[in-house]
Amino acid sequence: MQYLFSFLCAFFFSFIFAFFIRKFSLRYNIVDDPAKRPASKIHDRPVALLGGVAIFLSFNLIVLFSLKYLLGGYLLPKYLWGIFLGGLILMIGGFLDDKFNLRPKYQIIFPALASLTIIASGIGIEYITNPLGGIFYLQQININLFNLNDLPYKVTLLADLFTFLWLMGMMYTTKILDGLDGLVSGITAIGSFIVFFLSLSVEVDQPETAMLAIILAGAAIGFLILNFNPAKIYLGEGGSLFTGFMLGVLAIISGGKIATALLIMGIPILDLAWVIIRRLFKDKKSPFKSADRKHLHFRLLDIGFSHRQAVLFLYFLITIFGTASLLLRGHQKLMALGVLFMVMIILGGFAVGLTLKKK
Repeated sequence: MQYLFSFLCAFFFSFIFAFFIRKFSLRYNIVDDPAKRPASKIHDRPVALLGGVAIFLSFNLIVLFSLKYLLGGYLLPKYLWGIFLGGLILMIGGFLDDKFNLRPKYQIIFPALASLTIIASGIGIEYITNPLGGIFYLQQININLFNLNDLPYKVTLLADLFTFLWLMGMMYTTKILDGLDGLVSGITAIGSFIVFFLSLSVEVDQPETAMLAIILAGAAIGFLILNFNPAKIYLGEGGSLFTGFMLGVLAIISGGKIATALLIMGIPILDLAWVIIRRLFKDKKSPFKSADRKHLHFRLLDIGFSHRQAVLFLYFLITIFGTASLLLRGHQKLMALGVLFMVMIILGGFAVGLTLKKK
């Protein structure tokens, strides 16, 4: 019942916050204006930004009221402080970008600082499990910095580097994916539900992580009501990064379930990887340049999907592979990742071929 209550509270407050943030954004002209944005934008009117603030506020508000269910186990107060401060950094950077349209070299500062904040709070990937057997530990190189309240603060070189790259990759995946109404907020909800059920499984048994995941799911769905097509408010820079940030953090604290997160986010991650490779080697330009319509979700529109059909289709695929992650173990997840890779190749090839045929 506490999980249900926390979910409903996060849902309610997220919707209320989104409603008022939309009014604030429109009043102060913090909007996504298609006349000033890249050609990949598909809306024909200015839409309010800063929507991620609603998810951030509702999530942290319900976390505050749920502290007695979160602390006392493996979750330390410094972990929650790290999540809050990392999210706050993303909100500040997101506001500045939504308002002033920062250059990419300035945009990257905020997700980098958020990732370092998580690492400083003690959250990190300590080992990587080989699906075929064995464990690769990432704690061989340690540099002690200081002790505070009898808790050591140190740099674990390989673990911290891997954690940094993991969080940055997850944040930029959801950032790039945020091209269709409701796509990222819906996928965040799906991913949160998967982590929720995973955390309650006998294998993981982490009720604290389950609580964080169900709160995030409620916040994402509450926002989705105003974000689904036709969207009345967008996540904005901060929101698109915060969703990936939280999914990345949840994957770490649920026991380093990287393979699970890869199955949930596999399609957008592979899409992002393909776009980066294409821009570097075919288009001969920086992968951080302005967006285009060559992502999978745009190609689905180009071959005849409606806006909602494209979003629901991607929801369906991500739910299938995310649910599979709950049922599969070890090398089975590796096989599922291989199937996911083949599905992505088939989808991409079909979409590109049909687009060229139509042209």
